[in-house]
Amino acid sequence: MGYGHLIVQVDTGDEALPVHGATVLIRDGGGNVLHKLLTDADGRTVSVKLYAPDKYHTLDPNDAGPFYSVYDVEVRLDGKFKTRIIHDVEIFDTEETVLPVHLHPLTDGKDDIEEITIPKPDILNNTEVKEEQRDIVPYLPRDVIIPEFITVKLGRPDSTARTVRVRFPEYIKNVASSEIFPTWPEAALEANIIAQISFALNRVFTEWYRSRGYNFDITNSTAVDQAYVDGRNIFANISQIVDRLFTSFARRQGRLEPFFTQYCNGTTVTCSGLSQWGTVPLANRGMTPLQILRNYYPNDIQIVTSDNIQNIAESYPGTALREGSSGADVRMLQQYLNRIRVNYPLIPQVNPNGQFDAATKRAVETFQGIFNLTKDGIVGRATWYRIVQLYVAVTRLAAMDSEGKWIGLGATPPTATIREGSRGSNVTKLQYLLNYISEFYETIDPVIQDSSFRKSTTDSVRAFQKQFGLNADGIVGPNTWRKLYQVYESISKNAPVPPSPGSPNVSEPYPGTLIRLGSTGNSVRIIQEALNAVGSVRPSIQRLSVDGIFGPMTQNAVREFQRLFGLQTDGIVGPATWERLIRERNNTIK
Repeated sequence: MGYGHLIVQVDTGDEALPVHGATVLIRDGGGNVLHKLLTDADGRTVSVKLYAPDKYHTLDPNDAGPFYSVYDVEVRLDGKFKTRIIHDVEIFDTEETVLPVHLHPLTDGKDDIEEITIPKPDILNNTEVKEEQRDIVPYLPRDVIIPEFITVKLGRPDSTARTVRVRFPEYIKNVASSEIFPTWPEAALEANIIAQISFALNRVFTEWYRSRGYNFDITNSTAVDQAYVDGRNIFANISQIVDRLFTSFARRQGRLEPFFTQYCNGTTVTCSGLSQWGTVPLANRGMTPLQILRNYYPNDIQIVTSDNIQNIAESYPGTALREGSSGADVRMLQQYLNRIRVNYPLIPQVNPNGQFDAATKRAVETFQGIFNLTKDGIVGRATWYRIVQLYVAVTRLAAMDSEGKWIGLGATPPTATIREGSRGSNVTKLQYLLNYISEFYETIDPVIQDSSFRKSTTDSVRAFQKQFGLNADGIVGPNTWRKLYQVYESISKNAPVPPSPGSPNVSEPYPGTLIRLGSTGNSVRIIQEALNAVGSVRPSIQRLSVDGIFGPMTQNAVREFQRLFGLQTDGIVGPATWERLIRERNNTIK
């Protein structure tokens, strides 16, 4: 008998807003509730221990299993978001599983439950051999691009299945978690992940589907591409490897393009490429990931890294940033962290002075803890790009209307019909609405807000119309306008954008150190004033003198506040107590 662990991470708007206070139920196969949890300010639950079969079953291709255990997870926040139920979440012995859950806001009160079932790992399926490229590609981009996003068809290329647009690292994490066992040796995992990255980049580089008139980059059909299960759980060790490797790929020496890394499971299906099961004994023999790849592919295969990430203006500075570093890259890092903390308030605010000091290190460590990175306070490639990705996500959500194009939407939808070729303020209004809504519905692509109704706007309108059951003609008439306003209003009520750092009444940043008995200064005064404000509606909190001295009376008031709001009652003000105290103070004085 073994055990694994599960953490549920709940957000909306494609990671742009964590969902605090969501109820998470974990059930066994008989429907019994094993755990009832609440998400914290960063949208995360505590880690829970769950039974899983012994790890040794997963290391032998001839073992009949069982290889893992499965549980059902239900996430809900009544009255605000659609309840999401994920069946057959996989738990492996010794491994930590992270289940990302993206909640959709309620719109018209219908279809308020979304359910998915995670299929068994593709390594256990009787998969077909992936089809090789056999014809001439009509066009090659000038360089290899690591895409910020990749669009995946959830079915064979010619099927009517829907498409999803996901960040490339998250796509690879999903593929790896869907195809291989997280219990394998690290070198085997890395070799498989490099093959998966290279396969996807080859599709992107050659425009294999785009050049054939499709509107996606890759499919999740294992007969032609790679497994991808929308909404599945991700394994923590695989997530960390991908964060480190997602800009690396295999190519032949002297070649530009990513190598077409064909692979199969190596048991029920064999092929001329990599055997997924076969990587395990090679890793156990001490082979490196590169040696494993060369065992299956030509001997001149090399692993290279590219910083050419599409749609990201600033890339990794080339060397790790750590305590003592300084300069423009550090200042950018600090500015990014400060913006991200508006949405993830447990990250302490830092002074954007370009000096990587102890406070910056603490902020980096907090960020790394939230997003399952190695918590060392050093900004290497994985942490840098994760920060950039989160910065892009939160600023697209919060700054959609602050780029010099603030739009007074008004309470009444326009009545004019607009279509491809139209220009003017109604088109600008439409593009603003589409961009805002696209942060919450991955099937809807954002558009350039330029007041011109181009083909990209038509495609986004059609995706919106299809998502909400309208005639998908790409023309915005009264019915589409009404639905756009309805969805926008519903999202803005249920998932409000947090205030910008310069907004009035914004929460004071956490000072970065624990405040306890014996502490003095302005931070203590802020705590005492906040406790007095909350005490005006919670009389069990004793009124304090605002003297900036953290004495026994302040300690007792903090303990009572912590008891009332379900925090650890230690009388110490850390990030969680500070954030909740400021929030409750602001709610009281509104």
